This record gives sequence, C-alpha cells and structure tokens, in this order.
Amino acid sequence: MTLSPLGDSAIVATLGSGLDESALLRVRALAAAIGHSRLPGVVDVVPAFATVTIFYDPTRVGEYARLCGEIENLAARADASLVSQGTHAVEIPVCYGGEFGPDLAAVAAHGGLTTEKAVALHAGASYLVHAVGFAPGFGYLGGLPEKLHTPRRATPRTSVPAGAVGIGGAQTGVYPLATPGGWNLIGRTPLRLFDAARAEPALLSTGDRVKFRAITPEEFAAWK
Repeated sequence: MTLSPLGDSAIVATLGSGLDESALLRVRALAAAIGHSRLPGVVDVVPAFATVTIFYDPTRVGEYARLCGEIENLAARADASLVSQGTHAVEIPVCYGGEFGPDLAAVAAHGGLTTEKAVALHAGASYLVHAVGFAPGFGYLGGLPEKLHTPRRATPRTSVPAGAVGIGGAQTGVYPLATPGGWNLIGRTPLRLFDAARAEPALLSTGDRVKFRAITPEEFAAWK
C-alpha cells in the first residue's frame, strides 16, 4: 500500500491497479475499517477501483504523518474476508439494439461478432461494481468479455438517456440519469438506477455483483 496526499485535505491509499478483484476486496476492507474506526477529523471515505481516498478536516487531524500512521495500522488489521457481507446481486433487464442500442452493431463489428453473439456475451457475463461515480449511481462494471472491449466514441453524445447501457473500453455500465456521455450504447434498461426518493437512492454499490438479462421491446414498454 502507498499513501499520497491529494491536495491539503485528502489522502489516497493505493492498494493495486486496474480492474483487480483482489485489490478491490482490500480496498473495501480498508474503507470499512476506516469507517468503523471513526478517526478524528476524517469526513469521508471513497473506495474506487484499487484506491481509497480519505477526506479529512486539516484543522482537526493534526499531523499528516500521524493520520498516515493510523491508516497504515488499520490496513494491517483490515479483514478482506468480511467485506462480502452487505453486498448485493443485482439483475438488470436490458432491451438490446435498435433504438435502445444504436451502437450495438459497431461494438459487434469491432469484435468480429454478430449482434446476436455480442448480446449473448454481454448478457452471459458476471460483473463486479468497481466504483460508483461520474453521475449519481453510475457503476463502473468490470468483467466485460474481451471481444466486447470497444474504445469510447470519438465524439461524445450531448445527451444519453437514463437507463442506457454502454461500453467504454474494458468496462460496461448503465447511465442512471440523462447526461452527456461517450460510451457505446448497446441497449437500455427500464430499471431506475438512481432515485433520490428511495431510502438507498443508488441501486448499485461498490462490490455488488451484476448480471444483465435480455428483454424484448414489448417487455420494456410494459415494465413498471
């Protein structure tokens, strides 16, 4: 683990690199340990990919080196075997292609696939939420089959509809709100991934498992 300052009020703890499931377990274990410890001055803890960012109030923390030492001690005691508790398995229905997935054919062609094979690969894989960000409730999902890896669009769209399922590089994800976006759109889900009125507004959390299920346009239209 390495610790580095992020401005004058945050520390980034790096425990690996990329879409590494074992690193994500250590990240979630450290984030949970810091959260439970209630370190004086720490105001927020953000786990994502292979890092944990610890935000703090400099007027309450005291010496930077002391806070780093406390984080190192917590990392040494953090138990990665416990963090599976509290995660969820989430199934997301998707209507692929057509007006819902205007880039499906391009994604399939990039991988040398038929559109049917591309859909089968995407819906047949198991995904892990490595981070939540960009927009409220947007989960960055690892586990995308290699033949579906597709570079982001050269020109982002100014508006992507809520529920759009996209592919950007080696990751897939669902746009929870209407926003600009540069990922390749292969389908859309009728599920609401973010709803501020819910007790837990975001459907996905870091560490959750996700599966996609193909549905028809008629099922999409009838979804409630």
